[in-house]
Amino acid sequence: MAASVLNRRASQMWCLLKGIWPLYAPLPVSTCCNLIQVANYNSRPLRLNIKDAYIPDWNSERTPEWQKTDKFERKLYGRLGSASGVDPTRLWPSPEQLSEMVAEERGWYPSLQETQKNIAVKERELAKKRQAREKLIAANMAKMPMMVAEWRREARELKQKQREEKVRRERLLAEARERFGYALDPRSPKFQEMVKEIEKEEKKKRKLLKRRKKEEESRSETPAQGPAT
Repeated sequence: MAASVLNRRASQMWCLLKGIWPLYAPLPVSTCCNLIQVANYNSRPLRLNIKDAYIPDWNSERTPEWQKTDKFERKLYGRLGSASGVDPTRLWPSPEQLSEMVAEERGWYPSLQETQKNIAVKERELAKKRQAREKLIAANMAKMPMMVAEWRREARELKQKQREEKVRRERLLAEARERFGYALDPRSPKFQEMVKEIEKEEKKKRKLLKRRKKEEESRSETPAQGPAT
């Protein structure tokens, strides 16, 4: 009976191994498709000492330079204390460094008296700026009626100039139509030449009128000076 039980267990173990073995069998090499190879590899564990704290060897060349600085030693001593092997007397700043730290602290963190003095100076400056702005506003408000009148005068002159320009343009177009018998484009060379000729004629007329006015003034002054002589 014991033998039959042993045989039954052996047959069950053989069937179990027979079902698992194809999973680990090597893949056949096929010329029609790419070969996929699966490597069952476990990397070697790193031998790191995670029980004790890391203390660098300052005399070793393999130690990075940033681990040899005073800043790193201060952090190491603050984390581990005397177990770090750092001499705490070397961690204190030198007199030069201490004076620089004091000067920097005074620049960034002034005393209460200096803070109050700076606040008073800023308030006086703001008061002066506010007074100057109020004076400027008052002066501009006093000039406001004159500035409005000036603006209205300039607006009237601009409108008058635009009206005169429009009348002159219409007159020139009418004269060009009368001279050439058809309407001309103001941008055409003929129209521009005609405008230049008309401007020359008007300039001559103005000179002639000015000369006649001077002659009339001189004639009116001559009889008045005659009886006095």
